[in-house]
Amino acid sequence: MTLVAGVDSSTQSCKVLICDAATGEVVRSGSAPHPPGTEVHPDHWWDALQSAVESAGGLGDVAAVSVAGQQHGLICLDRDGQVVRDALLWNDTRSAGSASTLIDELGGAAEWADRVGVVPVASITATKLRWLADNEPDHADATAAVCLPHDWLTWRLRGETDIHELTTDRSDASGTGYYSAASDSYRDDVFDIAFGGRRPVLPRVLGPADTAGTMSGGIVIGVGAGDNAAAALGLAVGPGDCVVSLGTSGVVSAVSGSPPRDADGVVAGFADATGRHLPLVCTLNGAPVLAATARMLGVDLDDFGTLALSAQQGAGGLAFVPYLAGERTPNLPDATGSLVGVTADNWTPENVARAAVEGLLCSLQYCLDLVRGQGVDLDRVLMIGGGVRSAAVRDIAPELFGRTVHIPEAGEYVALGAARQAAWAATGELPDWQVPAEERTGVAAGPHVYARYREAADLVLRG
Repeated sequence: MTLVAGVDSSTQSCKVLICDAATGEVVRSGSAPHPPGTEVHPDHWWDALQSAVESAGGLGDVAAVSVAGQQHGLICLDRDGQVVRDALLWNDTRSAGSASTLIDELGGAAEWADRVGVVPVASITATKLRWLADNEPDHADATAAVCLPHDWLTWRLRGETDIHELTTDRSDASGTGYYSAASDSYRDDVFDIAFGGRRPVLPRVLGPADTAGTMSGGIVIGVGAGDNAAAALGLAVGPGDCVVSLGTSGVVSAVSGSPPRDADGVVAGFADATGRHLPLVCTLNGAPVLAATARMLGVDLDDFGTLALSAQQGAGGLAFVPYLAGERTPNLPDATGSLVGVTADNWTPENVARAAVEGLLCSLQYCLDLVRGQGVDLDRVLMIGGGVRSAAVRDIAPELFGRTVHIPEAGEYVALGAARQAAWAATGELPDWQVPAEERTGVAAGPHVYARYREAADLVLRG
């Protein structure tokens, strides 16, 4: 049996899966936590990777390893390969003002969509570079190379210290705001605007089946990927498939043969990990909305689900807008949540719980509509992430989406996708790993449920 390893270096933790390269069967696994916060020194990710590898039984018997990582995080290195300052994570919103500045300086959202397929919001790397240039010019001047979390971890696995040996892949590069997935190239003109004319080293972009090098012992290192592309690879999705991920954030992505060009800048033109495109919409609010509502109601998550399912569709007229952490889609970094339509009759724990689930799912339905609006076929919807553990989410999602929802068995699909990529790097062929999924159907909710949510969300949008 040939073994391969997949790494998921996410916001919250590092997970390692050791898999059979032929079938994808997980042989063993390990994990380690990451520190909290939106600003983290990358050494913590390296330490967590070492701990996770150790708890997974080590890499001594694996043929290849690949790293998937949280996207957009900004890591700045000096000419000696040392970290200049703590990395700014995707969920650090201090650069919201920089995003607006960049949009204006390049001539508007449509121009950004045309040049790179991504319009600046606070989460992407380009806006963090601009924030650094404007607010910490000494750190900006000391920056000799810029990379992303998975780039840096791959570089470290290779034992490199030369910044010119940094590598990345299309999927992660396409989330920076200065790489065009449509043309498969960095846009130096955009980078110059973002970083004030500075020209640090950028990672070399490798192809999906390429290798990034080797570790000691001859272990092959795959090119790696951004977390969303890795999850798509782990789920073995293809054109016509749409993945709805409900974790810390909400993500809707679909595999497409052509890049989107959303002039409004909401649908990001990311690349996938196979050479295709991955139109993607992301929200800042995911499963933590359910946990926060359960905590407010004084129940655990199981009882919260029971409450939600005991209420009728539409929650008696309550509409919950789940912008508890601000929001990215729509771009409202300073927004707060809202509960609309409260009356003496519908003000019950059951309806509040139902409204929270419906509101969260309606925010994802909004994202589905945006992706579909780019001409992307959505024939099959798969739903993954920690939030899908909720019985209420599993039952209510098909009702609000108005279609069958395929729910793969619980798994670490980002790490699994990285392992599948490692098998590709080791053998030269992308293996066909099967992922069992449960099909969920339900009585479609009337259009008034989603319409009521949209009315409430528009009130927040208008301020």
